[in-house]
Amino acid sequence: MKDVTQLDQGWALHHAGSRLPAAVPGCVHTDLLAAGLIPDPFLEANETDVAWVSRQDWTYTLDLPDHGTRHERTDLVFEGLDTAATITLGGTELGSTRNMHRGYRFDATGLTGELAVRFTSAYREAERVRALVGDRPNVYPEPFQYIRKMAASFGWDWGPTLPGAGIWRPARIERWSTARLARVRPHTTVDGATGTVELHLDLERTTTGAARELTATATIGDHTATVAFPVGQDTAVIVLDVPDPALWWPRGHGDQALYDLDVTLADAQGPLDSWHRRVGFRTIELDTSDDEHGSGFTLAVNGVRLFVRGVNWIPDDTLVSRVTPERYRERLTRAAEANVDLVRVWGGGIYEDEAFYDTCDELGLMVWQDFLFACAAYPEEQPLRGEIEAEARENVVRLMPHPSLVLWNGNNENLWGFRDWGWETELASASWGEGYYLGVLPRIVAELDPTRPYTAGSPWSGSWDHHPNDVDHGTHHSWEVWNRQDYAEYRATVPRFVAEFGWQAPPAHATLRRALPTEELAADSPGMLHHQKAEDGNGKLDRGVERHFDLPADFDRWHYLTQVVQARAVAAGIEHWRSHWPRCAGTVVWQLNDCWPVSSWAAIDGDGRLKPLWYELRRVFADRLITVQPTTDDAAPTLALANQAAQPWHTVVTLRRVSADGTTATTTELPVTVEARSVLRLPVPNALAPTAGSTKEFLAADADDLRAVHFPVADKHFDYARPEFDVTVKPVAGDDTARDIVITAHTLVRDLLLQADRLAPDAVADRGLLTLLAGERARIRITGAPGIDADTARAALYCVEPA
Repeated sequence: MKDVTQLDQGWALHHAGSRLPAAVPGCVHTDLLAAGLIPDPFLEANETDVAWVSRQDWTYTLDLPDHGTRHERTDLVFEGLDTAATITLGGTELGSTRNMHRGYRFDATGLTGELAVRFTSAYREAERVRALVGDRPNVYPEPFQYIRKMAASFGWDWGPTLPGAGIWRPARIERWSTARLARVRPHTTVDGATGTVELHLDLERTTTGAARELTATATIGDHTATVAFPVGQDTAVIVLDVPDPALWWPRGHGDQALYDLDVTLADAQGPLDSWHRRVGFRTIELDTSDDEHGSGFTLAVNGVRLFVRGVNWIPDDTLVSRVTPERYRERLTRAAEANVDLVRVWGGGIYEDEAFYDTCDELGLMVWQDFLFACAAYPEEQPLRGEIEAEARENVVRLMPHPSLVLWNGNNENLWGFRDWGWETELASASWGEGYYLGVLPRIVAELDPTRPYTAGSPWSGSWDHHPNDVDHGTHHSWEVWNRQDYAEYRATVPRFVAEFGWQAPPAHATLRRALPTEELAADSPGMLHHQKAEDGNGKLDRGVERHFDLPADFDRWHYLTQVVQARAVAAGIEHWRSHWPRCAGTVVWQLNDCWPVSSWAAIDGDGRLKPLWYELRRVFADRLITVQPTTDDAAPTLALANQAAQPWHTVVTLRRVSADGTTATTTELPVTVEARSVLRLPVPNALAPTAGSTKEFLAADADDLRAVHFPVADKHFDYARPEFDVTVKPVAGDDTARDIVITAHTLVRDLLLQADRLAPDAVADRGLLTLLAGERARIRITGAPGIDADTARAALYCVEPA
């Protein structure tokens, strides 16, 4: 059997005559931070002070002793090198690398001495390639499309500019003899009551191994199959049939059955190599067929058509080597707790670590995986073309065992950019990536992973017969609303599938205090503006607030209102689009997470704190949702009940026309049944509908502890009474760290928010925005702030107030 030695100790980082301890996996920024040589680039405006790091060359070294010659072959294996590097061992050059998104294996047989990995500045490498292939347009003034490196490390409209270098994934020595398993591709399918795993095996042999007959044995559960490799044969296929397998389902639709799959390679003397993954049996279909509305984009798992409740995922830290399996699990568990069932891995980031996909397998989170192209015209010439094909092949094979992976996507916004962002004229006849998205990538997926669907891009209408971002065809990105319009405009269209949309808000107050410790916080303070990367981001935040509220001068009030508007905006879109299922087959919110402390579209901020948006996602993505949809004229609004559960929903809807002070004017009850995985739309009875334009009445709809409200006018025009409520604090039996905050409303209290992090930095509330009518009571449980009383709790409570 082969021997494996992890190379995770004893590394040094060299620059300008200095030698520092280095962590592997890691990067130059984390090593310099650990040595105290640079300030934290995530705090204040330190990002600009460490910009020099990205412009330098860096060298990592490690002394490798001679471990003897028991095996025929010694390989040096790097799972990830960031990015342009030359590798030498004992003075012998082993090779060079030009791609962060690939692994590398070098023959180091018989070599010992100093292992050196010399990294060239990513800027220098990108500029070298640009000189070879010529200029191409992109959305940011950075050369990220000329180097196969995480594009977002060069900065984005939510991220810092910190392109670094380093051995960012594990490194090891593998010593082996005779042969090894070079590649294993499991095609997992279900046909009726039989699950099948078709394993495609590729070997690498030594000279001795080339003259031997070998066998490979595959096992899944109680089922085993063996195949022989005659002399001269390096490929084979093993087929395993599993009768009546338990199926893998997305969360909310069933269990996540996983099976251990093992392959062992052996010769007559015994085992030589092994391979292990977990797989799941399920079918995936993508329906893009034509219908009366255009052409759809509907995912079906195990024959069940889904309304997708998704979030976009960006790298969880700009310094990506710091993201641990525990951190993946924490973030993805938060996604599942918010009733998310799909996570899109966005194309400006990375192919994530195995721990990410393992967690998605276990939690039932479907994965939409972008190939790594985003917001730029990508040259199709060498040296990039060969790197891109090798990268795609490696990552398709690496990720295909995961049952959570349901879709490959060619790029983010590049087909749209070619058509709408002036690229077509600027490029003239130069290549820009179309050949990747419509040629290379679908060919690779069809060859290596034919059990999964592929789409050329997001957005993409399915062909050039329609605009790439056509709402009636394929996937759609809705950004006019955030950039130029009020969130009410989400209701103007019914896209077939909304793959990106979102609204910004600042991070939690405690996150801002940590990131800007010396600054008096203000919406336009220097630190706040530095941690706002979107073009005119604060202007858009202000305009979003001003459409509904008078813009406050007080920072704390501004902070609260921007959070409210973000939550309301995203909820407005999802409620509208869910109410039009099956015409609209999903929404993927931009975005779940952040990579540093920043004002952004995220539901979880860069320190891991939950913004009010997260709680709204939990509400609007729940299996059952009640919402009131305004109409485009003066007619009564529509009551919509969405039921994504597998059982009918039998309930009674209580409709109330309520006065501005929170007291009820008129009430009625409507018994309804909403069939499984369907939507029921009903006109609100005229007697219950507030008069169009009324400043003194609104509608409340309740069913099974779910509530929807409809106000005829913007908040700043509504005749709110001054909110009055009592606050008490109660201990929680059996939990000394928790307290229940009980609020009793005496008037209408709209969008009440307890900002737990203002009570203690690590405190967490179990509820987000609440709207209470006069006489109602609500409980909010706080963990992590045991010493609070009613006065301190009240100081952390915010709600809508009269203009």
